[in-house]
Amino acid sequence: MTSPRPRPRVVFGLMPWPERQAIASALRTETIGGLVLLAAAVVALVWANSPWSGAYEAIRDFHFGIPALGLDLSVGHWTADGLLAIFFLVAGIELKRELVVGELRTPATAALPVVAALCGMIVPAALYALTAGLGGGSLDGWAVPMATDIAFALAVLAVISTHLPSALRAFLLTLAVVDDLGAILIIAIFFTADLNFWALGGAFAGLGVFYLLQRLRVRGWWWYVPLGIAIWALMYNSGIHATVAGVAMGLILRTIRDKGEDSSPAARVSHLVHPFSAGVAVPLFALFAAGVSISGPALAEVFTSPEPLGVVIGLVVGKVLGIFLGTYLAARFTKAELNPDLAWADVFGLSVLAGIGFTVALLIGELAFPGTEAGEHVKAAVLIASLTAAMLATVMLRRRNKIYKRLYEEETLDADADGVPDIYQRTPALGADD
Repeated sequence: MTSPRPRPRVVFGLMPWPERQAIASALRTETIGGLVLLAAAVVALVWANSPWSGAYEAIRDFHFGIPALGLDLSVGHWTADGLLAIFFLVAGIELKRELVVGELRTPATAALPVVAALCGMIVPAALYALTAGLGGGSLDGWAVPMATDIAFALAVLAVISTHLPSALRAFLLTLAVVDDLGAILIIAIFFTADLNFWALGGAFAGLGVFYLLQRLRVRGWWWYVPLGIAIWALMYNSGIHATVAGVAMGLILRTIRDKGEDSSPAARVSHLVHPFSAGVAVPLFALFAAGVSISGPALAEVFTSPEPLGVVIGLVVGKVLGIFLGTYLAARFTKAELNPDLAWADVFGLSVLAGIGFTVALLIGELAFPGTEAGEHVKAAVLIASLTAAMLATVMLRRRNKIYKRLYEEETLDADADGVPDIYQRTPALGADD
């Protein structure tokens, strides 16, 4: 007798219940934060193009801090270097969770989102470089169109009221997490000023103490908050972008809870900090980063200058090609099958939605073109490209919403009201790929 052939792995199938609960909690916070983010971006655009634009610029450029510690920053820089460090702390925690208990914990489940994310970063960067190179522009902005803004994307889904299945939402979140890791590595490696090795050594020493405190199971915010601020300040003064400190501390936090613990340190910190990051930190950054001119000549520059045009093409075209082809090839290479309830058109629509770059794209744009007119045009390009991707994704995903709604109802039906969807009780051992 020959042994039966193993069933092929199904991608975008029903997720395990614990994983789905964790993902749903993170996505709810990001969705609410995304709606606040959209509002902040609109306020920034209206304010910067109103008769009170002078007040906007005055507030954005107002300096305060502690000069003796090298921390005399403008409001705009405090939001980019300070508040976004909190955003990257949450990103680091989410990445650690994915690596330990989530989609990235095994090669079989990690292959698809990692390959898709890498292709979704490489192709946009290549298209930017090609566009800027052919137009005689600067290649400094090659990394701008590489990142997906999960909060903005989820806000779009909330606005258009689509019932996208949880597996597709989780895939979008994992893509964004890998994107964030790629972005922080790019910022650390390619956008580092002259290094201050004493400050850098102090930052690494602080991270070492942070690690030891976690290993020794030391609890109490009074240990970690002052230490975290010191690590951030040292990282800023080292010449490496201060947001690197946030993702480093997020990766160090312990994700697995000990016996007798209600939750792990990473889960507790995420529960406390994630709402502030999504609802306050990122929207404030957007408020002072998205205020660009939307006059006719300024908008014309987006499509006539090579740098902003490269950003638009990278986000709107490169993200779609990279993520869709990466997903398709990864599935074929691993001999996986698409969930029979879905079609590759659904993956294509999700790839279009991933062309929303916003937060990290604006941050990298500021680092690539600091205080220049080209930088303002690149910001406008990020806004236009993100809006274009959102509109195209809306059209594509709304067309399939009847199917999504049926799948959503099947996933969430709880006839016995015991808090667990019935589909998991019919097949209690069902895994993410079954």
